[in-house]
Amino acid sequence: MTEDRQRHWRRTLRLTVALLAVWFVASFGVAWFARDLSFDFFGWPFSFWVGAQGALLVYLGLVALYARRMRRLDQEHGVDEDED
Repeated sequence: MTEDRQRHWRRTLRLTVALLAVWFVASFGVAWFARDLSFDFFGWPFSFWVGAQGALLVYLGLVALYARRMRRLDQEHGVDEDED
């Protein structure tokens, strides 16, 4: 494996681990402390809003961020797929 490909792989792994950590916190960390979040948010309990809507927004953000960062990373290292 060339040095450039190893650097690409390390940066890809680093990005993936960071985004998985955010996913874990959004999925399990907030749910674990949901009972402590006992205030109203737009007329609903905040814990319900986080479980029903907030986590989905975080997941969409993670997917968009991953796609954008990987496209840029692939272009930097010359492994992007050319679109015809």
